[in-house]
Amino acid sequence: MSERDEVPYIVVERGGGQFGSFVLGALLGAGIALLLAPKSGKETQEDLKAQGRRLKESAEERIRDAQKRLEERLDAAREGVQTRLEGVKEAVESGRTAAHDAREELERKLERSKAAYRAGIEAAREAAKAPAETDGTNEEGDEA
Repeated sequence: MSERDEVPYIVVERGGGQFGSFVLGALLGAGIALLLAPKSGKETQEDLKAQGRRLKESAEERIRDAQKRLEERLDAAREGVQTRLEGVKEAVESGRTAAHDAREELERKLERSKAAYRAGIEAAREAAKAPAETDGTNEEGDEA
């Protein structure tokens, strides 16, 4: 690696700084008002205190609004997740039910197959005995 690749750098992102811009504007406005206002020191202090209170109230209101919007978004996201979770649970349960039904059907078919196989074996045995008994000969071919 070259030295150039190892040089640290800083990324400055812009956007979303509405609150910071508001505070900066308020401070600049307060500074300009101090410089241009022909008031006494006590009056200026009272104005600054009042403006500080208004700024604080405004900031608190913005924070409350931001919290409310965030809570609303979180609630909507929770509802979406819950809805998807319920859908997945229903799909899993449907899959289990279908698998259980398919297994039962397969077991019934297997039992019918086994029964048919046993019946076929029994019929073959009976068929094998029947010719020997009907022609009057025993198994070695001797007449009885």
